[in-house]
Order: sequence, then structure tokens, then C-alpha cells
Amino acid sequence: MKKYECISGAYIYDPAEGDIDSGIEPNTPFEDVPEDWVCPVCGSSKDTFDECE
Repeated sequence: MKKYECISGAYIYDPAEGDIDSGIEPNTPFEDVPEDWVCPVCGSSKDTFDECE
């Protein structure tokens, strides 16, 4: 699964880890993360994330 990085907060969403603190279970693809989810570092919206290697 692809990882995504917040361009504002430099947080990398790794689907293998999810975001347990926000209720996103491990192995959740970024596409399945709710649209109202925000970066846990800076609070930016999901649309500020870009795919990364």
C-alpha cells in the first residue's frame, strides 16, 4: 500500500500502521480514510497529503 505525506506537517500516513489515536485501524488504505480525518501533527485536511515513496 502507498504512503502519503502531509505537505504542511511532514507527517507520513503509513497504511500498515494506520492512525490508532484517530480511530484508523492498521492496514487501512489512504483512500479508505474518512474525508474529515486531519493530519495528527498540524491539523491539515486530507487533501494536503501527497503520495510518497
